[in-house]
Amino acid sequence: MRTDPPRDCTLCPRLRATIRRSRKDNPDWFNAPVPTWFPPEGPDSVRLLILGLAPGLKGANRTGRAFTGDASGDLLYPTLIRTGFARGRFENRADDGLDLVDTAISNAVRCVPPANHPTGAEIATCRKFLESTLKSLPNLEAAVTLGKIAHDSLVRTMGARLSRHPFGHGATSQIDGIRIFSSYHCSRYNVNTGRLTPEMFEAVFSEVSGFLAAADRPIRARG
Repeated sequence: MRTDPPRDCTLCPRLRATIRRSRKDNPDWFNAPVPTWFPPEGPDSVRLLILGLAPGLKGANRTGRAFTGDASGDLLYPTLIRTGFARGRFENRADDGLDLVDTAISNAVRCVPPANHPTGAEIATCRKFLESTLKSLPNLEAAVTLGKIAHDSLVRTMGARLSRHPFGHGATSQIDGIRIFSSYHCSRYNVNTGRLTPEMFEAVFSEVSGFLAAADRPIRARG
């Protein structure tokens, strides 16, 4: 089983139609299922998986890199740099030279959905790729779920009950040796309404950093 959908994936007709329209309107955009982003050392180095909802139309659907090109990246990546999970300079474009550190970033749904709202069937269909991504990470120890849809999809993919692992900002849970940290999504809406502050967001990743350090296998050099 492949970890990423093929470029011309046809499993979800509605999402496929959205991408086809975007290819016609914006032929220079990425316009395809957005792949999981790994650190330079590859999947074996990954200790943390960050899971979002889906690519934004003018964000990852345009740039081809998760959380890149729209406001969500403006909060996520500087936070990752400050907490040691990324290194380099973030300029919110796919060729800015930023690298992840012991971290992979993916989405529960790999194709851009209309109005940023995938259906339940689309989420379930894309779960096969999340499952194969998890299997490709032999040293995974933690996951950060950005929003309830991402959280629920991860819990279901791992074969656990949602009632035993409910979503809540700042909540933690554990499934099969993987510690799950929940956060509100770093969307512009959540930030503008004050539902999620930069301080709240950074606190989640600081907790993850502490958890990994406590395992006596600290994350790699941050420079």
